[in-house]
Amino acid sequence: MKNLLLLFAGILLFAACSTKQTSKTIYIVRHAEKQLVGNDPELAQSGQLRAKKLAEILADKNIKHVYSTDYVRTRSTAAPTADAAGLTIEIYDPKNHDALVEKIRNQEGNVLVVGHSNTVNQLANYFVGDGEKYGDLTDLEYDYIFEVTLDGSSSSVVRKLYKDF
Repeated sequence: MKNLLLLFAGILLFAACSTKQTSKTIYIVRHAEKQLVGNDPELAQSGQLRAKKLAEILADKNIKHVYSTDYVRTRSTAAPTADAAGLTIEIYDPKNHDALVEKIRNQEGNVLVVGHSNTVNQLANYFVGDGEKYGDLTDLEYDYIFEVTLDGSSSSVVRKLYKDF
Protein backbone atom coordinates (compact mmCIF):
# COMPACT_ATOMS: atom_id res chain seq x y z
CA MET A 1 0.00 0.00 0.00
CA LYS A 2 2.84 2.37 0.92
CA ASN A 3 4.58 1.65 -2.41
CA LEU A 4 1.35 2.36 -4.29
CA LEU A 5 1.02 5.74 -2.54
CA LEU A 6 4.65 6.59 -3.35
CA LEU A 7 4.11 5.66 -6.99
CA PHE A 8 0.96 7.77 -7.19
CA ALA A 9 2.73 10.74 -5.54
CA GLY A 10 5.63 10.37 -7.99
CA ILE A 11 3.29 10.39 -10.96
CA LEU A 12 1.55 13.52 -9.68
CA LEU A 13 4.88 15.23 -9.07
CA PHE A 14 6.12 14.33 -12.54
CA ALA A 15 2.90 15.58 -14.15
CA ALA A 16 3.13 18.86 -12.23
CA CYS A 17 6.76 19.39 -13.27
CA SER A 18 6.45 18.42 -16.92
CA THR A 19 6.32 21.23 -19.41
CA LYS A 20 2.94 21.90 -20.90
CA GLN A 21 3.10 22.89 -24.54
CA THR A 22 1.45 26.25 -24.93
CA SER A 23 -0.35 27.37 -28.02
CA LYS A 24 1.58 29.20 -30.72
CA THR A 25 1.04 30.63 -34.15
CA ILE A 26 3.22 29.98 -37.18
CA TYR A 27 3.10 32.42 -40.08
CA ILE A 28 4.25 30.86 -43.35
CA VAL A 29 4.86 33.09 -46.36
CA ARG A 30 6.45 32.94 -49.76
CA HIS A 31 9.35 35.33 -50.32
CA ALA A 32 8.27 38.70 -51.66
CA GLU A 33 8.49 39.72 -55.31
CA LYS A 34 11.97 39.15 -56.72
CA GLN A 35 13.97 40.64 -59.54
CA LEU A 36 13.86 38.54 -62.67
CA VAL A 37 17.60 38.20 -63.27
CA GLY A 38 20.17 35.83 -61.85
CA ASN A 39 20.10 32.52 -59.97
CA ASP A 40 19.71 34.11 -56.54
CA PRO A 41 18.01 37.44 -57.22
CA GLU A 42 17.37 40.20 -54.74
CA LEU A 43 13.89 41.54 -54.04
CA ALA A 44 12.29 43.89 -56.51
CA GLN A 45 11.17 47.26 -55.16
CA SER A 46 7.62 45.91 -54.74
CA GLY A 47 9.12 42.95 -52.84
CA GLN A 48 10.98 45.27 -50.48
CA LEU A 49 7.68 47.04 -49.75
CA ARG A 50 5.95 43.69 -49.15
CA ALA A 51 8.70 42.60 -46.73
CA LYS A 52 8.21 45.84 -44.76
CA LYS A 53 4.44 45.28 -44.79
CA LEU A 54 4.98 41.77 -43.41
CA ALA A 55 7.01 43.23 -40.54
CA GLU A 56 4.18 45.68 -39.83
CA ILE A 57 1.60 42.87 -39.87
CA LEU A 58 3.65 40.75 -37.46
CA ALA A 59 4.83 43.62 -35.22
CA ASP A 60 2.36 42.77 -32.44
CA LYS A 61 2.39 38.98 -32.93
CA ASN A 62 5.22 38.26 -30.46
CA ILE A 63 7.44 36.49 -33.00
CA LYS A 64 10.22 34.53 -31.24
CA HIS A 65 11.76 32.65 -34.19
CA VAL A 66 12.29 33.57 -37.84
CA TYR A 67 13.19 30.87 -40.38
CA SER A 68 14.25 31.34 -43.99
CA THR A 69 15.78 29.27 -46.74
CA ASP A 70 19.31 30.30 -47.65
CA TYR A 71 18.48 32.58 -50.59
CA VAL A 72 18.78 36.34 -50.87
CA ARG A 73 15.05 36.79 -51.64
CA THR A 74 13.87 34.76 -48.63
CA ARG A 75 16.36 36.26 -46.18
CA SER A 76 15.47 39.74 -47.45
CA THR A 77 11.77 39.03 -46.94
CA ALA A 78 12.38 37.81 -43.39
CA ALA A 79 14.87 40.54 -42.41
CA PRO A 80 12.50 43.41 -41.53
CA THR A 81 10.49 41.16 -39.19
CA ALA A 82 13.61 39.65 -37.62
CA ASP A 83 15.21 43.08 -37.18
CA ALA A 84 12.08 44.54 -35.58
CA ALA A 85 11.91 41.63 -33.13
CA GLY A 86 15.66 41.67 -32.43
CA LEU A 87 16.06 38.14 -33.79
CA THR A 88 18.57 36.34 -35.97
CA ILE A 89 17.22 34.59 -39.05
CA GLU A 90 17.59 30.83 -38.72
CA ILE A 91 18.29 29.03 -42.01
CA TYR A 92 16.38 25.83 -42.82
CA ASP A 93 16.63 23.29 -45.62
CA PRO A 94 13.47 23.43 -47.79
CA LYS A 95 14.08 19.79 -48.74
CA ASN A 96 13.74 18.70 -45.10
CA HIS A 97 10.42 19.99 -43.80
CA ASP A 98 10.26 17.14 -41.26
CA ALA A 99 13.18 18.60 -39.30
CA LEU A 100 11.77 22.13 -39.42
CA VAL A 101 8.30 21.02 -38.29
CA GLU A 102 9.78 19.02 -35.41
CA LYS A 103 11.91 21.97 -34.35
CA ILE A 104 8.98 24.39 -34.48
CA ARG A 105 6.70 22.04 -32.55
CA ASN A 106 9.27 21.83 -29.73
CA GLN A 107 10.05 25.55 -29.50
CA GLU A 108 8.20 28.12 -27.48
CA GLY A 109 6.78 31.21 -29.11
CA ASN A 110 5.30 32.34 -32.39
CA VAL A 111 7.21 31.75 -35.62
CA LEU A 112 7.68 33.24 -39.08
CA VAL A 113 8.79 30.91 -41.89
CA VAL A 114 9.72 32.29 -45.31
CA GLY A 115 9.91 29.86 -48.21
CA HIS A 116 9.11 29.48 -51.90
CA SER A 117 6.10 28.98 -54.18
CA ASN A 118 6.63 25.22 -54.17
CA THR A 119 7.44 24.83 -50.45
CA VAL A 120 5.15 27.05 -48.35
CA ASN A 121 2.03 25.03 -49.12
CA GLN A 122 3.86 21.78 -48.42
CA LEU A 123 4.89 23.14 -45.05
CA ALA A 124 1.35 24.36 -44.26
CA ASN A 125 -0.01 20.93 -45.20
CA TYR A 126 1.93 19.36 -42.30
CA PHE A 127 -0.53 21.11 -40.00
CA VAL A 128 -3.76 20.62 -41.98
CA GLY A 129 -4.38 17.11 -40.65
CA ASP A 130 -7.30 15.47 -42.40
CA GLY A 131 -8.44 18.73 -44.01
CA GLU A 132 -8.08 19.74 -47.62
CA LYS A 133 -4.46 20.13 -48.68
CA TYR A 134 -3.11 23.27 -50.34
CA GLY A 135 -1.52 23.16 -53.80
CA ASP A 136 1.66 24.95 -54.83
CA LEU A 137 1.48 28.67 -55.46
CA THR A 138 1.83 30.00 -58.99
CA ASP A 139 4.77 32.16 -60.00
CA LEU A 140 2.62 35.30 -59.62
CA GLU A 141 1.20 34.59 -56.14
CA TYR A 142 3.00 36.50 -53.40
CA ASP A 143 0.15 37.74 -51.26
CA TYR A 144 -0.74 34.71 -49.10
CA ILE A 145 0.00 34.28 -45.42
CA PHE A 146 -0.67 30.86 -43.95
CA GLU A 147 -1.61 31.23 -40.30
CA VAL A 148 -1.09 27.97 -38.43
CA THR A 149 -2.39 27.66 -34.89
CA LEU A 150 -0.81 24.92 -32.77
CA ASP A 151 -2.50 24.05 -29.51
CA GLY A 152 -0.85 21.03 -27.95
CA SER A 153 -1.19 18.20 -30.46
CA SER A 154 -3.97 19.83 -32.50
CA SER A 155 -3.47 22.35 -35.27
CA SER A 156 -5.42 24.40 -37.78
CA VAL A 157 -4.43 26.36 -40.87
CA VAL A 158 -6.07 29.43 -42.38
CA ARG A 159 -4.81 30.93 -45.63
CA LYS A 160 -5.18 34.70 -45.63
CA LEU A 161 -4.13 37.58 -47.82
CA TYR A 162 -1.86 40.38 -46.65
CA LYS A 163 -4.85 42.73 -46.93
CA ASP A 164 -6.75 40.60 -44.36
CA PHE A 165 -4.44 41.84 -41.59
